[in-house]
Amino acid sequence: LIIASLTISAILVFFIVPLTIVFFIYLTNILLLIYQRNNEVKADPLSDVWNSVRKTIASFWDIYARIWHGYELHGVENLPEGPGILVYYHGAIPIDYLYFLSRLFLWKKRLCLSVADHFVFRLPGLKLLLGVTGVIPGTREECLVALKNGYLVSISPGGVREALFSDESYQLMWGNRKGFAQVALEAKVPIIPMYTQNVREGYRMFKERRFFRQLYESTRLPFTPPYGGLPVKFRTYIGKPIPYDPNITAEELVEKICKGKFLFFFQTKTAVQALISKHQTIPGNIWKALLERFDKRRK
Repeated sequence: LIIASLTISAILVFFIVPLTIVFFIYLTNILLLIYQRNNEVKADPLSDVWNSVRKTIASFWDIYARIWHGYELHGVENLPEGPGILVYYHGAIPIDYLYFLSRLFLWKKRLCLSVADHFVFRLPGLKLLLGVTGVIPGTREECLVALKNGYLVSISPGGVREALFSDESYQLMWGNRKGFAQVALEAKVPIIPMYTQNVREGYRMFKERRFFRQLYESTRLPFTPPYGGLPVKFRTYIGKPIPYDPNITAEELVEKICKGKFLFFFQTKTAVQALISKHQTIPGNIWKALLERFDKRRK
């Protein structure tokens, strides 16, 4: 009994925060359903009719972000007034991205549509929440329509693979995914890079094992659970936009982002290394990330 109790306690310590996040997400969907039924709302989930409940949801997650991660958002002025594509690094749990969406809506009353992996749409009981928060499939047609309608569209080229198999070295795992660059060229919109400091110190995945890698590659389903949830400091940085250039190819655009402007403030190649050493310890350090909660000089 003692061994069993200690084992259960250890499991709860490792997974209690990620499970709590899942609980709050499903609770949010239940509240949306109640709101929809009580007010007999039949409007499109992206319409302004849902703005009042969006504000309530955003306020909840923003309070959670402030309390648990001392969340800060920098560089909102770099977002274009019109459409654009946000490209970001995918943590083990994209909770930092949820924080960003919430604060953006509270500050700017702006909805950013989010490209999600196909498995997200298979999760039971989240259809209304996905619709109201603007989660869309990553098809070229869907993205082009959203951009044509003036929305910001966000995408993590690394996606689930980056979430599962990147680590505290913050390695980008884009593979050959350059579709977002082609969409940006077709829509003639800028790409805006984004990154959250310490996201891997807050939530991590177990070290890669060949079995889990093969399982993911064959099923495209995330079987490896994240763990952690430590209240480390989160700071999201939005970089300078990379403007549309009619003379650049999709391959050249991807190379330009990867080498010069995608990671850690996304500035020029000569500034990237300075930004890394200033804003992120490589490899990530949990204790340092925790202590940054008390670093007033960075605010």
